[in-house]
Amino acid sequence: MEKIRMNPIVEIDGDEMTRVIWKMIKEELLEPYVALNTEYYDLGIQKRDETDDQITVAAAEAIKEYHVGVKCATITPNAQRVEEFGLKKMWPSPNGTIRAALDGTVFRAAILTSRIKPYIRTWTKPITVARHAYADVYKATEYRVPGPGKAELLFTPADGGPEVRQTIYDYECPGVLQGTYNKDSSICSFARACCEYALSVCQDLWFSTKDTISKQYDQTFKLLFQKIYEEEYKEKFEKAGITYFYTLIDDAVARVVRSEGGFVWALKNYDGDVMSDMVSTAFGSLAMMTSCLVSPDGNFEYEAAHGTVTRHYHRYLQGESTSTNPIATIFAWTGALNKRGELDGNEALCAFAKKLEAAALATIESGIMTKDLAEISEGDDVRCVDTAEFLRAIRTQYEAL
Repeated sequence: MEKIRMNPIVEIDGDEMTRVIWKMIKEELLEPYVALNTEYYDLGIQKRDETDDQITVAAAEAIKEYHVGVKCATITPNAQRVEEFGLKKMWPSPNGTIRAALDGTVFRAAILTSRIKPYIRTWTKPITVARHAYADVYKATEYRVPGPGKAELLFTPADGGPEVRQTIYDYECPGVLQGTYNKDSSICSFARACCEYALSVCQDLWFSTKDTISKQYDQTFKLLFQKIYEEEYKEKFEKAGITYFYTLIDDAVARVVRSEGGFVWALKNYDGDVMSDMVSTAFGSLAMMTSCLVSPDGNFEYEAAHGTVTRHYHRYLQGESTSTNPIATIFAWTGALNKRGELDGNEALCAFAKKLEAAALATIESGIMTKDLAEISEGDDVRCVDTAEFLRAIRTQYEAL
């Protein structure tokens, strides 16, 4: 059988158990059928440390060149990880670096199967979380305040105008200080990306911040989003029969829990980070969620929404078999391959990606699944298997379709 040929995509390898599964997926499900053509970047924590994190910057630039990337989960080191790996410093989140470089919006949606019922019984349709993946706390400047003193916010205009200085707090004791930022251009790109996505899936668009408390920062998000909607998308939304809705984030959370799903929920960076995990877990599993970073100039990066599965990796290093769910990582690969096919008019590659997704879901529907799904699955015919056997079962399903 001749393998499907393709133009290059950027392949970004990662850490721990997801790195192991990455290799297994390629060998079992991709390389037998596709002549994989990738620009490879190793973003494992040791390689990032060795290159002073420049390899992360290079990977982001490569996505700009090839327009499609697929990324494995990576470690964002904290103090304990710095000690564990003997790192030079506490390197920033590679996801944050790539998202800042691409100025993108992350869209995350649950992967649904009839075997797994959402914990929230009213949810019958997927909820897509649209996360503004630029700046805020992920690019914050932080300072550990050593003792009493005044903290100020200082802005120096580039045109030579007078400085603007505001007191943040007069510290009477040690504390901590954080400065965050965002840009009108990025917020507007975020609003456009969300509106375009909502139109593409014909679903209502919700947006929520806390502008009653954050009267400049969050208020700017609210006003710019509303402006983009009113001036560029209102007529399109009305024609499509969908709506744009803004509410405070605490009210939005209550509405989401009571809803049936079937909408796009736009959120600021940190809110989107937290709520996407909440939504995916409530749908059944963090390993059952797609994640795609979309930039305003037409670049796409696909990844699993979960972490590196450290606990399973330690068991793997001890020679134990692990039942780690690879579905989100499989869908990261199929998402990237399908997008490559769409951009290039490669129908065979698109068909392969869609067929592999169907095979993965059919395997779960047949009762064969990993432990995390078996524990919450409907039905009496569930068979819990390890990751390797699960991937082999998906391959069998693929060849039977």
